[in-house]
Amino acid sequence: MASLLEQLPSFSTILSMYASFSAMAMLLRTVFNEMLPKRFQTYISAKFLDIASTCLSADFTFIIEERWQAVHNETFRAAEAYLPTRVGPSTESLLIGSNEPLNPRAPPKQRIPVDCKIVDEFHGMRLEWTLRNSVDSNKYFPREKRYFRLSCKKRDRDRVMQSYLPHIARTAQSILNRRETLNIYTYNQESSVWESAVFKHPATFETLAMEPELKQVIKEDLDTFVARKDFFEGVGRAWKRGYLLYGPPGTGKSSLVAAIANYLRYNIYDLQVQTARSDADLRHILTSTTNRSILLIEDIDCGSKVSHDRTRVQDDHEDTHDEQQNPSRISSNDPGVTLSGLLNFLDGLWSSCGDERIIIFTTNHKDKLDQALLRPGRMDVHIYMGYCTAAAFRKLSATYLGIEHHPCFVTIENLLQSVTVTPAEVAQQLMKSDDPEAVLRSFIHFLGSKRNRETEIGT
Repeated sequence: MASLLEQLPSFSTILSMYASFSAMAMLLRTVFNEMLPKRFQTYISAKFLDIASTCLSADFTFIIEERWQAVHNETFRAAEAYLPTRVGPSTESLLIGSNEPLNPRAPPKQRIPVDCKIVDEFHGMRLEWTLRNSVDSNKYFPREKRYFRLSCKKRDRDRVMQSYLPHIARTAQSILNRRETLNIYTYNQESSVWESAVFKHPATFETLAMEPELKQVIKEDLDTFVARKDFFEGVGRAWKRGYLLYGPPGTGKSSLVAAIANYLRYNIYDLQVQTARSDADLRHILTSTTNRSILLIEDIDCGSKVSHDRTRVQDDHEDTHDEQQNPSRISSNDPGVTLSGLLNFLDGLWSSCGDERIIIFTTNHKDKLDQALLRPGRMDVHIYMGYCTAAAFRKLSATYLGIEHHPCFVTIENLLQSVTVTPAEVAQQLMKSDDPEAVLRSFIHFLGSKRNRETEIGT
């Protein structure tokens, strides 16, 4: 023991070492504060704190951004659906609201507000979630960036990746499959975001006024598409399906879109092509849509020349007149969307950005569309939405009048063979009264008058 004490440095030696260390620390601090530029001081301090926190902290943080490599982050979307189910006593704030104006007594739905902390327990692990947002530095097209911070113990990091996040994905998929309400989105060009509204269109395949055989073909095609994920991956094709709905106005194209959305429980993204400033802007808009959704481009032949048949020769006089009537098109700095830019998303390299998507185009004039847009792989299914037939009339009669048989049906069906009338016109006539007898006789008179007018025009 005595020999050990003899080996220890004396008090004066310790005091001398402390004085030397203090002097060296003061010298380093003086050099750091007076000789290094301020930005270097900030950088070194931040690095030192990062190293210290890494060495001393026992926590690990995952960052889950809303977008991942130019597309919507499915992990973010899964967390967004999953976390409202994990609200507990420790939750300090909650975003609630109702989107059912016809049912004001319905309980409000829950969402996670910014900066709200959600604590979850999974297989003995304690997980803390926080939603954050920021605005990027792009001064021309600033966009809000949302992201989740998921904190756990460092020792649980691998278990979170291997077990917890897959659990969230499975749970979120189950939630989305049975979601009660759908959304329809429109693109806000000024803020560069999709804005949503509740979609409550009542159309279903049961209420559609179209041939039963055609309805069955469409439903079977949709069922086959949803069930063939492995097939699409096996043959190396993007998991998407393109539909072209064409025919005269008022023949039920929009109602068929609504019926498809209600049948699949898919949200709808309603896009006006002319809102995109360029092909690059169009790619950003389209990749911002989510999986399991419908991309709807209505009246593709109107409002934009992107889809027009390139083989047609344009009248120079018409072009000049168009420029005179629309001078803003000439002076605009936006190059606009090209046909090749649209096609590249439909079946080019960018078509692989997203899974399980239905792309629907509608048009009143199929003959105006470029053939490159119509071929299989882009528009896989072409559906003609024509004038009202006998079967369609019977469906409309059952829906609007509540009757499936009536002596007047024979006269009406005979007239429909020689009169072109759209389902929308028929529905308008059937809504005139609550008396089925009066409505049917009025409808017969309407069809007779229209036949006479068409005969006069033909002669």
